[in-house]
Amino acid sequence: MLHAIAAIYVLLLINFSGATEYGITGGKVAKPHSRPYMVSLQIQGKHICGGMLIRKDYVLTAAHCKDCYQDITVVLGAHNISKKERSQQRINVKKYHAHPQFKADQFEYDIMLLKLERNAKVNNNVATIDLATKNEDIPANTNCEVAGWGSTGPEKPSSDVLMETTESIQFSFECKHIWKMYFNSTHMICTKFNKKTGGICQGDSGGPLICDSKVQGIAAYTFKEKCDDPKHPHVFTKVRSFLQWMEKVMKG
Repeated sequence: MLHAIAAIYVLLLINFSGATEYGITGGKVAKPHSRPYMVSLQIQGKHICGGMLIRKDYVLTAAHCKDCYQDITVVLGAHNISKKERSQQRINVKKYHAHPQFKADQFEYDIMLLKLERNAKVNNNVATIDLATKNEDIPANTNCEVAGWGSTGPEKPSSDVLMETTESIQFSFECKHIWKMYFNSTHMICTKFNKKTGGICQGDSGGPLICDSKVQGIAAYTFKEKCDDPKHPHVFTKVRSFLQWMEKVMKG
């Protein structure tokens, strides 16, 4: 779902031969405003990443979505991001809180909080979503939801409208076997999918993995140029591992 790739993404592509940032392949068009927590992160009017509203003044996304040289605009209440819908709220970012241990050439600690310049106006089209709080692993084969405005397939254009689908939790040992040194089960979750139902792709970075109505993960990476290859599970930053850090940041 993404055409332009920020400089930080290029670093990821260069340093890791197997992985890249993501979009939704397959799947279906979401019912307009049925996911009021979804956020489109944009630079100069172009969608670059997803995110989610977790408090009126904070958006949660992936750390690699930050371009060091350009400011991000947060777009809330959107369905079709190619239009200026009356439901949309466009808010600038006051402060970027990337995890202090995140490095642009690595996949660990790929989490970021965006402090908004003003509170979002919560209504039927804009609302917060709860984060997972239980410190326990999600059972393998649990179906979870993903959504975004990313690519509809490798080398395909981004989607103007919000797309959604489901992916299933994969066993951590399977993820480790496939992704090897790039997968850390302490900080990451991975999912399996098939080509028919699809999953995340380019431009969906920072979007949520939702299980039982709560955010469990943040879209992080997938197989380079083949986001629809079921042999390579999609990987998400594990939200539960960073709850204390997030609480500290949002307390100021």
